[in-house]
Amino acid sequence: MQSGLARKSEANTDAGTELRHKLHVGIIMDGNGRWAARRRLPRVRGHEAGVDAIHRVVEAAPAQGIGTLTLYAFSSDNWRRPPAEVTALMGLLRSYLAREVDRLVRNGIHLTVIGRRDRLPDGIADAIGRAEAATAGGTALRLRIAVDYSARDAILRAAARVERPEELTREAFADLVTGEQALRDVDLVIRTSGEKRLSDFLLWESAYAELHFTERMWPDFGAEDLAEALSSFHRRERRFGGLQATESEPAAELAPSA
Repeated sequence: MQSGLARKSEANTDAGTELRHKLHVGIIMDGNGRWAARRRLPRVRGHEAGVDAIHRVVEAAPAQGIGTLTLYAFSSDNWRRPPAEVTALMGLLRSYLAREVDRLVRNGIHLTVIGRRDRLPDGIADAIGRAEAATAGGTALRLRIAVDYSARDAILRAAARVERPEELTREAFADLVTGEQALRDVDLVIRTSGEKRLSDFLLWESAYAELHFTERMWPDFGAEDLAEALSSFHRRERRFGGLQATESEPAAELAPSA
């Protein structure tokens, strides 16, 4: 007879496989500061409003066919921002981890945090670990939040761990870059606020991702904006370097026999 632990392990494996068959969407959440400035508010108010946008998008994602959602919250270059703003951002992260875990568990959302943890303020890395453990059984959505994250650094660290380059495959290297086994490549990258660049976000995973740029500031972004981006995505034909059938050259005619 199968033990309860074995059945749970199999269920989690099946759920993970199912999520990999759904879309992986990455979002560069940009425009919090400008949103606040236009309203003559402190920048931190924009970041607070951005947390509300996270709630809306995370709740909408599973019903819109998304299995993995990666959000760019804090890049490794963001440490250059004014200390007061960095402190406020870290405070919001700490608060999110403390207050949102129960909601994530209820909604079946598995939270993971990617990026460095050794430079985070005291206690946050431990809070991340607790949140990841508490939500590990989530099967509705994999939510990945990038904090102190740099795609180039992730690739560099992965290269340093390669022991036998001559035996390396793309799949094995991808596992080293992402820190996860068989993570689905990114299908769609969304960037808000009108900027049109990737800013060192998921460079390996986004090799064939479609890109969607919107003027909407992140604090105003919601389920309808996500649906619009996905609608645009589904209208595109993804060729992955190949051709449409109608573009393929016709087969060469056989030469007549002598």
